[in-house]
Amino acid sequence: MGAQSSKKPVAGEPGAQRSKYGFATAIAVVIANMIGTGVFTSLGFQLIQIQSGFAILVLWTVGGVAALCGAMSYAELGAALPRSGGEYNFLTRIYHPAAGFVSGWVSATIGFAAPVALAAITFAAYATSVVDEGGAYWRQQALAIALIIIMAGIHGGRRGASGAMQKMFTLIKLLVIVAFCSAAIFVLKAPQPVSFLPSPADVGVITSGAFAVSLIYVSFAYAGWNAATYLSGEIENPQNNLPRILTLGTLIVMLAYIALNAVFLKAAPIEDMVGKVEIGFIAAKALFGKTGADLTGLVMASLLISTVSAMTIAGPRVLQMIGQDFAAFARLARVNRDGIPSMAIYFQSAIAIGFIITSSFDFILVFAGFTLALNTFFTVLGVFVLRWREPTLARPYKTFGYPFTPLVFLSLTGWTLTYVLIQRPVEGLFGLALIVGGVLFYGVVKSVRESP
Repeated sequence: MGAQSSKKPVAGEPGAQRSKYGFATAIAVVIANMIGTGVFTSLGFQLIQIQSGFAILVLWTVGGVAALCGAMSYAELGAALPRSGGEYNFLTRIYHPAAGFVSGWVSATIGFAAPVALAAITFAAYATSVVDEGGAYWRQQALAIALIIIMAGIHGGRRGASGAMQKMFTLIKLLVIVAFCSAAIFVLKAPQPVSFLPSPADVGVITSGAFAVSLIYVSFAYAGWNAATYLSGEIENPQNNLPRILTLGTLIVMLAYIALNAVFLKAAPIEDMVGKVEIGFIAAKALFGKTGADLTGLVMASLLISTVSAMTIAGPRVLQMIGQDFAAFARLARVNRDGIPSMAIYFQSAIAIGFIITSSFDFILVFAGFTLALNTFFTVLGVFVLRWREPTLARPYKTFGYPFTPLVFLSLTGWTLTYVLIQRPVEGLFGLALIVGGVLFYGVVKSVRESP
């Protein structure tokens, strides 16, 4: 069926892997992929149109419920189709090789490279604000690029060093979030007059187009709940472990996000955060003063190292699968002696560096969020399609609460996508154009492959 490459595996390629990622490392990858740029930057954009504390927390709860429903749906697909590559693997099998290729195209150009760039930019902004507040942008660019190069070097090397570093940074990330929220409880003497109790006006806010569009920022912050499916073929006992990894990782992040946003809203005046990116720094300054904010800025910068690290692990596996299936991209499938797709890692990192040089933060955020949401929408829809097309397929795990669980995800995501096209049409149309470009590129690649 698919456009399969005829080349034989060589030493060190996928069939020769010597080790796999364990349960703890896989959960670390999920958590680190999710907790990144979004939760530390997107509240400012949400507050432009939504200034109700209750509605904001509902927003993050709804986003978490959607991510959890998506994770449980992906767990069924990942257990039934345990090959690395995430949506690329699922959509190729469920729909058509063209659908898988376009998904891989989206993942390569937007799904991982753009968030890596945004996380690296935010890391550099936090890190340089301590010693050079409002300093030259070129310094931030240089630092962001250096971080990506270092992560590519580490994760393109040995699996042992890669997994150990990921677990360490993810543990630090969770400890810092718990410490930040706990410290706020003791330090905050004059909390902001923000109520987290519902009011009659909140009904209109929660059902508004502004709420739906804000879900794009939230969904981008939760993006990464599906990260473990990109490593399915490299996880120990994926049929049993993958559902637990996805569900537990998503639940942990959901609780952390709700707590963090409650602290942000209670710590700093809303008018100080509206439209701002450095939300964590603003909240820390209100809580701990300038010195405490500087220290927090450095700590939050270190948290974003974990995000860049995790995405550098997960994303290139999509490129690796494309390289295995399409001879034109065979170089991307090459792996080192430890079974790591080093060429794909370096290629994704190069794209991320390109985004750092050319990107606009808010535009890329909505653009990437819309495109990724569209990708996950059709993947979760695939749970229904695969059950209809292959009812006898072995399913070691079946989606909890089926069919309601995937329907909740599809309803929330479809509502969000519709309102983004209505209220932010430029970003939405750019996302659709990227998908059309992927279809055309697939046609070119397929015709080259089939030519004598």
